[in-house]
Amino acid sequence: MIRAALAVVLVLAISVAVLALAGEAGHASIVWMGWRADLTAAALALITLIGALAALVFWRLLLWVIEAPRRAERARAETRRRQAGEVLTRGFLAVAAGDGIEARRLAAKAADLAEDAPGLVRVLAAQAAEAAGDTIAAQAAYSAMLGFPEMRLAGHKGLMQLAQAQGDRATALRHAEQAYGQARTARWAWRALLEAKLAEGDWDAARDLVKGALDRKIVSPIVAERGRAALLAASAAGLETAPEAKARAQAADFAAEAAKLQPGFAPGVVMAARLLAAQGKPTRGAQAIEAAWKVAPHPALWLAYRDLKTSETPPQRAERLGDLAALNPTARESRILAVEAALTGGDPVRAAEAARALEAEPVTARIAGLMARVAFAGGRPDEARVWMARGVSAPREPDWSDLDPEGRAFAYQPGDWARLVTSFAETGELIHPRHERRERVMSELPELPISYADPAPLLAADGGAQAPYPIDEGHYEDDEPPPPPSPRPSQRRPATRRRLASAPRVAK
Repeated sequence: MIRAALAVVLVLAISVAVLALAGEAGHASIVWMGWRADLTAAALALITLIGALAALVFWRLLLWVIEAPRRAERARAETRRRQAGEVLTRGFLAVAAGDGIEARRLAAKAADLAEDAPGLVRVLAAQAAEAAGDTIAAQAAYSAMLGFPEMRLAGHKGLMQLAQAQGDRATALRHAEQAYGQARTARWAWRALLEAKLAEGDWDAARDLVKGALDRKIVSPIVAERGRAALLAASAAGLETAPEAKARAQAADFAAEAAKLQPGFAPGVVMAARLLAAQGKPTRGAQAIEAAWKVAPHPALWLAYRDLKTSETPPQRAERLGDLAALNPTARESRILAVEAALTGGDPVRAAEAARALEAEPVTARIAGLMARVAFAGGRPDEARVWMARGVSAPREPDWSDLDPEGRAFAYQPGDWARLVTSFAETGELIHPRHERRERVMSELPELPISYADPAPLLAADGGAQAPYPIDEGHYEDDEPPPPPSPRPSQRRPATRRRLASAPRVAK
């Protein structure tokens, strides 16, 4: 303000000086208490301006002196506030570092300094007690928070975590329920309740929680949709083997709805196709698999698709599987299915052409087994033997582990379904519990003869039976071929047994 007044006085002084220099200074007379003063108007203006400025400076100085105690008090409060912020920061850092003793010391110090931040002080005191291992003090601190509306959620969360650490699931669930009943959104409370319902296998209650989370905007619509589809499939899995026909019909409805919500959720689609086929609706099951194949192909899908019809010839089945692969031709599973379809139809040439699209794929046991079948079908048993050997040490495919050789695909336990719901809802990806447990899966390597085959006897040039090609036949140029021994009759191999070689080796 003083700077603004000085600027105004300076401008007016310059204006008066310009008028005086121009010869228009004017004339002024002042008579006061018998005194008379004659002076120019410019001088009077300057005197008036200087006097006003002096009065303003004096007034500001007087106010500064009067407000000095208040300024000192504000300075002391600001210093305490800054010190409190530093102590709180150091205290929370000590909690994060796990130094409970230092955290409790700083919490006590912050209680004296941070009078205007009682909430932070209480949170620090509770967390410091936890870090120090003083459960009773931590529980008391969190319980004290329940009396303040703005701290109630934090108190319930702390008490829930303490109860979980002590193994008191009932108390933890009670605090989660009370927190979820608050008007404010608490994702952790919803997650705790959902995990509890999943652990109990209460799929209906879990679906209600997912719907409530969507209404409260705790989760996004896509997460809620994926979670609901997985929960419907879990419910269908529990009702599929029920003795009541009504329950099995409900399972089919649940599975069909899951497949409709998330076509890329293979467990729900496979179950829906199986249950619909059992109800005499294979066409609907095929449509569900076809929609799923366009989104996320899975080996269980084409196996279920294959089994929807049992009264067709191999060429007809091959054509149907080829049509399924054509729905998503660029997918890896579609390229594999094209090879399977050709082998099913008995067309080794077409199978070899389709197998070329898999040459860039990493070699797994499943790929090695498929290549071995292609080579054997094409009359290249030596190549098939090489692929079989590579497949023995090749890694297994997680998706293939979802196929139970003694049961149905995705034969999950209740705990597996609980994990699957959470994983698929949040990430959209499937888990592979059988792969994690290293359980036995469907064989990825075919049962082909490795060393010998039993083909029809070869014919010699004279039309008679040609002797089988001996294993130790062939010699090098620098070696003298040993005279053939005359084997005893009991040592001669039967004429119908030969090596699995595609042609005799050429001697060097």
